[in-house]
Amino acid sequence: MAEITAALVKDLREKSGVGMMDCKKALQENNGDIEASLDWLRAKGLSKAAKKSDRAAAEGLVAAKLSDDGKTGVIVELNAETDFVSKNETFQSAARDFAVVALGVDGDVDAITAARTARGEVVSDVITNMIATIGENMRLRRSARLSVSDGAVSLYLHNKQGDDVARLAVLVALESTGDVAVLRDVGRKIAMHVAGTPAPPLALTTDDLDPAAVAKEKKFLTDQALESGKPIGVVEKMIEGRIRKWQEEVVLLKQPFVMNPDQTIEQLIADTAKDLGVPVTVKAFVRFALGEGVEKKVDDFAAEVASMSGQA
Repeated sequence: MAEITAALVKDLREKSGVGMMDCKKALQENNGDIEASLDWLRAKGLSKAAKKSDRAAAEGLVAAKLSDDGKTGVIVELNAETDFVSKNETFQSAARDFAVVALGVDGDVDAITAARTARGEVVSDVITNMIATIGENMRLRRSARLSVSDGAVSLYLHNKQGDDVARLAVLVALESTGDVAVLRDVGRKIAMHVAGTPAPPLALTTDDLDPAAVAKEKKFLTDQALESGKPIGVVEKMIEGRIRKWQEEVVLLKQPFVMNPDQTIEQLIADTAKDLGVPVTVKAFVRFALGEGVEKKVDDFAAEVASMSGQA
């Protein structure tokens, strides 16, 4: 059998656009013959899948899962090109399988894609095969995992598309030795708040805010205040107050609770701790809205038709 060198694998990868491991396997199956390996990859649909990898994928689903003991929760985002695919049972099933994998993998997307599903399939292979079969670019874009040693992780799915899959998912982790059923209920209500509040929180506490986001907001407020023509000393005092108000709007613990606007999330937690007789802490929260941050391509259909007819 021919020696499968790194240079040979690299050559096939450049010709096919397929991943290194699939290229190596193709060469092994075809005794190092590049042309035969290309045909093998095409027959498997892998070359077809690779050609779609540069197409924008901003639709799809978020899938979420809690562990049996309720102390760990995960969210994964599996993207495709069109909303139509998100309704495909194969796609939904894969998203659910990947969430289950994420529960057992304490790592990032790379660790998840390298892991195996309960069926024994490597996650990256499942995605490649779906691309080849369904005909759209897909990717496991991101993942999040929250855990507590004592307490509960709660989950809320908004705009559900099926079991454990939706267009928006929120996890909230409450650390406490109090009644788990109460903690789960309060955590779910906070998760619903995070999903439904008009201004989705940027951070759990003021200290957790991204300094760049604070600086950007401060510059915006300063420029706005200077336009009023007030003296710089007055402007600086105005900015201090406005920054504090902005922080109250974007920090979860400072936000008015949507189910009781007279109570902040911080007060809700304090009241819960008082009722349970033990400390309760919001350890963390995660909010995944499908496609957020992904640049979506907007097709100009008229221009496309014109270019095809030679009128452009």
